[in-house]
Amino acid sequence: MKFLDDIRNLDRNNVGGWPQSVKVFFTVLLCAVVLLFGWYFFVSDQQDSLKTLAGKEDQLKQEFSTKQAKSVNLEALQQQLDEMQDMLRQLLRQLPSKTEMPELLVDISQTAQSAGLESDLFQPGPETPKDFYAERPITLRMTGTYHQFGTFISGVASLPRVVILTLHDVSLTPKTPSKDGSASGQLILQGTVKTYRYLDDEESATAVAGSKGNAGGAK
Repeated sequence: MKFLDDIRNLDRNNVGGWPQSVKVFFTVLLCAVVLLFGWYFFVSDQQDSLKTLAGKEDQLKQEFSTKQAKSVNLEALQQQLDEMQDMLRQLLRQLPSKTEMPELLVDISQTAQSAGLESDLFQPGPETPKDFYAERPITLRMTGTYHQFGTFISGVASLPRVVILTLHDVSLTPKTPSKDGSASGQLILQGTVKTYRYLDDEESATAVAGSKGNAGGAK
């Protein structure tokens, strides 16, 4: 073929004298090589980016579906939250109020005495307000038998108001008997218990504002 003969007889030192068909062939070949390298370095990178974006698209679709499901149930969830908050407020109202707290401390002390316990120390400390309640520590030291302590706990549970007592650093140890054995079977309870009362709306708002202020100062 004449085209193949032209390629075989090319004079590398005289490119300008090459036949027109050969020039067109090499021009097309050069363009093809340029396009090939262009595709490799540019299009392949674009394909990688496309795969990344496709994966991100799937993730965004999943997030959208999750948020859409939440938004559909938002009204029902808000209603449930309101009902739970109402129940919490009702339960808190069963705790002693600010005005009832001093009387409650007296009732606890008298319950211990009625149970036959010896109160060597019964010292209420300053209360600490939380978001919706206040806690008050009581440092105590009591002496009595196992059954007397049981009677005391039962008596506290029978008080008119709901009383919550939590133990902190409390120890219960046998009392060293005297020589005549009069302290045999007695125990010593000492440490700190905490009792709780609910905050009224004004106190609760002040406590929440104080906790936010402390959090802001901590930053």
